[in-house]
Amino acid sequence: MPLPIYQIDAFTSHRFQGNPAAVVVLDRWLEQELMQAIAAENNLAETAFICGDVSDGDFGIRWFTPSQEVDLCGHATLASAWVLYRKMQWQAPAIRFQSRSGELMVTREGQGLALDFPARPPVDAALPIGLLDALGVKQTVYTGQARDWLVVLESEQEVARLQPDFGALLSCTSQAVIVTARGEECDFVSRFFAPGVGINEDPVTGSAHCTLVPYWADQLDKSELFGRQISARQGELRCRLTPAEAQFRVMMWGEAVLYLEGTIEVG
Repeated sequence: MPLPIYQIDAFTSHRFQGNPAAVVVLDRWLEQELMQAIAAENNLAETAFICGDVSDGDFGIRWFTPSQEVDLCGHATLASAWVLYRKMQWQAPAIRFQSRSGELMVTREGQGLALDFPARPPVDAALPIGLLDALGVKQTVYTGQARDWLVVLESEQEVARLQPDFGALLSCTSQAVIVTARGEECDFVSRFFAPGVGINEDPVTGSAHCTLVPYWADQLDKSELFGRQISARQGELRCRLTPAEAQFRVMMWGEAVLYLEGTIEVG
């Protein structure tokens, strides 16, 4: 059974930068084991599977790392919306994705796409024993937890110099770790380490900004924020913390570019 597949560089307008994601378009859901096998074969940080009727703009979306399904992924959602707009001829200004993290909206905005995601502000928390040693960190400004651990350092240079021991990090926690600091030419910088889900370092992590944006909005007393993820591939996100009825939402804006288009055989 042939299935269309696309590989998209997300949160960038330049090929070979940003964060690559695979997008597989389905007319019905596959067995979870098969989707996991496809994600493992792709060997990218995330493979997104989207399933739905292109005529009504309401799609299911699921995300898999090479080792497991996750509850939220920003760059693969951006990539999926790009595929629907550019390859599946979706014309309306908005797309609704139904996911394990609730409804996610993506809209066209200028040359890029705007993602409407749930805010996940951190709460104060002590880190697991050994985690700072695994990161190579001596001193922190703040530590907290949402879905992921949050470690705030004093400077951008400290974040950039990190060389974690990923084996030691995995022995400390199965959760991902966001490390961040105020930026020199942006509001904040970050890096994202997730060996527990098979990703030592993710290049540009939209879901991490669900925690970063509310934290830095509070620290900097502003709702419009510009962040840089300073991995080797680099990525930039313009973000906004927006009030909503039940909880705050995080808006993220980014571009994407096609790298690969083809079919896969799974039957």
